[in-house]
Amino acid sequence: MYIIQQGKYFWLLMIVLILSSNYMLYQTSIGATILPPEANLVVLGSLIDLVIMGPVFFMLYRKKFSIKTAILLAAAGCILARFFIPTHLLGHFATITWAGIAAEAVLIIFELLFVIAFFRYLPRIIQKVKASTLPVIFSFPSAVDKYVKNNPIIHVICSESLALYYALCSWKKTPPDGITLHKKSNFIAFQIMMIHAIIVETFAIHWWLHSKSIVISIVLLILNIYSVIFLIACIQSIRLNPIYTDEKAIYVSFGILKRVKIDFQDIERMIEDDTALKSKISKDTIDFIAKDFEQVYPDMILKMKKPVQATIFMGIQKEYSKVAIKSDDPDKLKAVVLNKISNETKI
Repeated sequence: MYIIQQGKYFWLLMIVLILSSNYMLYQTSIGATILPPEANLVVLGSLIDLVIMGPVFFMLYRKKFSIKTAILLAAAGCILARFFIPTHLLGHFATITWAGIAAEAVLIIFELLFVIAFFRYLPRIIQKVKASTLPVIFSFPSAVDKYVKNNPIIHVICSESLALYYALCSWKKTPPDGITLHKKSNFIAFQIMMIHAIIVETFAIHWWLHSKSIVISIVLLILNIYSVIFLIACIQSIRLNPIYTDEKAIYVSFGILKRVKIDFQDIERMIEDDTALKSKISKDTIDFIAKDFEQVYPDMILKMKKPVQATIFMGIQKEYSKVAIKSDDPDKLKAVVLNKISNETKI
């Protein structure tokens, strides 16, 4: 594992070297003294670095390979080349960079079609959510996936839509009955403290910063407003979404921060050993634990027969082999899960 991690950082170092060396070569006085009068080969080498090698190293770093990602990164490399390399040096290679920019524009237009589709089908999505028995935090993404093609941008829009819904439109809702994750912790109190700190910081610093730099003050104000909305959404979504179960699955969410649907038939076993519960949570484990001012541990860990797909911040989807849960009523939750698992085994 250590060797793998070191390899990962090596690819990141290579990306940094490519960007820094090409920037220094064309944008600093040091580079001006190094560049030969006939710089075509140097420029070609830079294009290979930015358009081919950079994307390859980035995909090796992320360990994710796809044609779409390769095209997107190569196009981004072309755009960087336009920023790094002076126009008079690009010469005949300018066509290559414009081709990359055109490819980037096509991809952006293609992604915008998904956004248009989302808003086109939004009334139907809302109707489907209202007709569903699942909590909104699960029914809304499911309805979106039904009408709009699975896409990272749609995941982000879906995630932000849920945040706005819980922050602005959920105040008349009352928390349903169920096993909660937050009541025996100081999580919500901590979020309220964070909101208070952001508001105070905004009033205390914004006016002073406004006189120094209008742009920075506006950007900071927007970020602070978004942060407050996001924290309010966290509080509301956690309050309104206790653990939900039906005959086939258990739906666990920690507000808009993360959620997962676990089919009972996919649970291999429940880990209750005290040593295992108090050990460091592994990278293949997603935890639903309300962080507190003191160290807290899960009440149980569900070991899956196959990795389960969870949705985390900004709609990012990842697979995990284990699910760690700390609830406000661990005995009741364990009884429910064990009963459902035994029923699935009998079937």
